[in-house]
Amino acid sequence: MPNVERVMRSAFQSDESLRDTLKEVIGELGLSAREFSRISEIPQSTLYKILSGHREPNITTLRQIVKTIRQMEGSGGDFIAIIAARPVLDKISEKKMKIGDRLLTLREYSATNIEEAIIAAVRAERDGASALVCAPIVSPTVEKLLTIPVATIIPQESVVRAIEVAARKIE
Repeated sequence: MPNVERVMRSAFQSDESLRDTLKEVIGELGLSAREFSRISEIPQSTLYKILSGHREPNITTLRQIVKTIRQMEGSGGDFIAIIAARPVLDKISEKKMKIGDRLLTLREYSATNIEEAIIAAVRAERDGASALVCAPIVSPTVEKLLTIPVATIIPQESVVRAIEVAARKIE
């Protein structure tokens, strides 16, 4: 179940359920409460009171929590699409990467030929990708079609390096 849905369901169950679920989700996002507070723009004291059970979140705070989780999980468009053959994608163990102060979601798009790669690139942009990583055989064509930054996987370099290049191009 997606984290946003987990938080929403727990909010309707009980304050204790929300508190426990929110702690889990923040941890799964690889953040401390302080980092989540900064990213979500929820005052640190407010978040700590919610997490410790000394305060119930108001609807505005709950909306901000949900909005932040959505953005961090990539459904807000802050994800990098990776187009490659399934064996390459299977070697990527990280589904999220912290680049600078940003936590980016990596979304895989499997392709077995050039046509599928081009279609996947267009689909990734429509899905809201911030940048794209793909093979050199399709990157010149994809760059002409898309408005988002494109980074090329060079066989001598790792996929992680290409993801970092794509992340820098977003800014």
